[in-house]
Amino acid sequence: METIAADLAQLMRSHQYLVPFIVGVIAFGESLVLLGLVIPATALMLAIGGLIGSGVVQPIPVIGGAIAGAVAGDIVSYWLGRWVGPRIVHRWPLQGYRPQVAQARLFFRRFGFASIFFGRFLGPVRCTIPLVAGMMRMDQRRFQFANVSSAAVWAPVMLAPGWVAAEGAALVGADSGASWLLWMAGLTVVMLVVTGAALKVIKSRVARRPRAGRRAASTARP
Repeated sequence: METIAADLAQLMRSHQYLVPFIVGVIAFGESLVLLGLVIPATALMLAIGGLIGSGVVQPIPVIGGAIAGAVAGDIVSYWLGRWVGPRIVHRWPLQGYRPQVAQARLFFRRFGFASIFFGRFLGPVRCTIPLVAGMMRMDQRRFQFANVSSAAVWAPVMLAPGWVAAEGAALVGADSGASWLLWMAGLTVVMLVVTGAALKVIKSRVARRPRAGRRAASTARP
């Protein structure tokens, strides 16, 4: 993994014009069904964030490429599921990943729209949720809204730890106070995003339980 990151850093340093394309390909593969299960995108995005913090690459092309690639990967997975339908899980190569697809299906049924947004941040389902959304014939406009909005949040969140760490390391010798503030700011942003996501999921589950209870009670009445 370290060798891959080092080679990637050298490539991006030597060919700045390829930076958005390289990052876009990584994000695309991370979001694509099946391929996202084997690509170490998280580690690569952290390494790229470090390159931003070190001043090797500019942040805007990297963030733009990551968002575009993530959106495109989810679109391809969604349309694959919509085109082939539920029978896709019984065909090669997905037939070997039926438990992962089943997990994503349960997650989608429980949380609907929210599963598309937050699923991008959850390793076990991140590359199968769009496929399931297509299989379940989710409305295209709702899917695309969740897809684009989640990608816009996902890209900076994934880059932030490496970015902040690299800038913090550069400031340690010069100004330890500034380094401390930078670290705290970065960690605060990440914690706010994660906390907000958790609260949304919990709120959704709590809102669904009373309705389920009322339906059960009405069914049990003579």
